[in-house]
Amino acid sequence: MALTIDPEIAAAVVALTTLETAQPPAPGDIAARRTHAKAFFDSAAAAWPPVHGVDVEEHSLTTADGAVLPLRWYRPSHVDPPGSAMLYLHGGAMCGLEHVGTIYDVMVREYVAASGVPALTVDYRVAPEHPHPTPVLDCYAALQWLADEAGPLGVDPDRIAVVGDSVGAGLAAGVALMARDRGGPSIVLQLLVYPMLDDRTTRPDPHMPPELLVWTYGDNVVAWSALLGDRADDSEVDPYAAPARAADLTALPAAYVDTGDLDIFRDEDVQYARRLAAAGVPTELHVYPGCPHGFDVVGPGTSVSRQAMANRVRRLRQI
Repeated sequence: MALTIDPEIAAAVVALTTLETAQPPAPGDIAARRTHAKAFFDSAAAAWPPVHGVDVEEHSLTTADGAVLPLRWYRPSHVDPPGSAMLYLHGGAMCGLEHVGTIYDVMVREYVAASGVPALTVDYRVAPEHPHPTPVLDCYAALQWLADEAGPLGVDPDRIAVVGDSVGAGLAAGVALMARDRGGPSIVLQLLVYPMLDDRTTRPDPHMPPELLVWTYGDNVVAWSALLGDRADDSEVDPYAAPARAADLTALPAAYVDTGDLDIFRDEDVQYARRLAAAGVPTELHVYPGCPHGFDVVGPGTSVSRQAMANRVRRLRQI
């Protein structure tokens, strides 16, 4: 039986395409990709209802190489902190989103309001201006900042999750590996939403209808090439850049992974979840039928998106 898109998601994609005015970029045109991504995400944000009951504080951190990165601390209003917290790492295609945009502000507010768990976001630097390892090092620095500031923020440093979607989820997986290997801050959960984990996902799946893909194989090649530069296609790609390359997945935090069956990351995500489980890591995996990459971003009110959000929020409430 052929793969088909969820009807509600299909309607949401059509509506978003109608709203979006930027033309699809040519391969390799990073400036055009950023213009297109901003138009896409701004249009998607318009479909999200406003979220109330969340306060935001502005902070910053200085990295080891002297860069100053903006941070945002989201917390429920007028509620005692639960002690847990998440570091939320935004998506944006490695090179397609230069700065945290409106869509991630509303998405993070939704996670915080629904779960009660405060969240820290970081405006990490992106490729190709800042290739690997800068993005993952920036994210790891944000984890360290959260752990160091746990007391003033009302956070238990042993109850921190790393959360992300798409490339942000890949970075979250890389941060979890880095924290394990460096004896860094404790992570209680890695919550990975359709994570971008494997630079080797370049050959089209004949069962994956090209016309239904929100994120294409061509997009993937451009993004990984921007991140890895001359190291693209190297057999020794760093696992902190592409966590699917990691040979050892033992002693990692408990994992939650979800993806859609119309997402080109489906196989790499399922395989990573299977390998985590085989390494003794408590792992929860969901594959949502009829869902392309970013299905919940384009259709937040659809039945499948509400189901996915409920599952993620359930795990966050447990930390």
